[in-house]
Amino acid sequence: MDGVNKATPLVARILMSAIFIMAGLPKLTAGAAMAPYFAQLGIPMPTVSVYLVGLFEVVAGLAVLVGFKARIAAILLALFCVASGFLAHFEPANQAQMTSLLKNLAMAGGFLLLWLHGPGAYAIDKK
Repeated sequence: MDGVNKATPLVARILMSAIFIMAGLPKLTAGAAMAPYFAQLGIPMPTVSVYLVGLFEVVAGLAVLVGFKARIAAILLALFCVASGFLAHFEPANQAQMTSLLKNLAMAGGFLLLWLHGPGAYAIDKK
């Protein structure tokens, strides 16, 4: 059972980081295509912002994945999830958008747990 307890935080980090790495890479490789969406949301300097958000998502996602400065990345991603959730998904009349908002809030909760408890045994931070 001890092996399961040691491996569970690693599995959680893999699951939590995947969405940010996968969402960030297209912003870095085809950010210009997403800039109009960022502009529609009212984000300043949308073309630059797309690339900055993509870079943040990939770097923070990788940090969580490998457990390097995982607590810092976790608190930043928790804040990002709440902010981006309300910015992009708060539409009370649209159930799909509200579900996306709640998913962002749930991810923020997971990142708060990572921040509180740390990355577990299998992490660069533990070396």
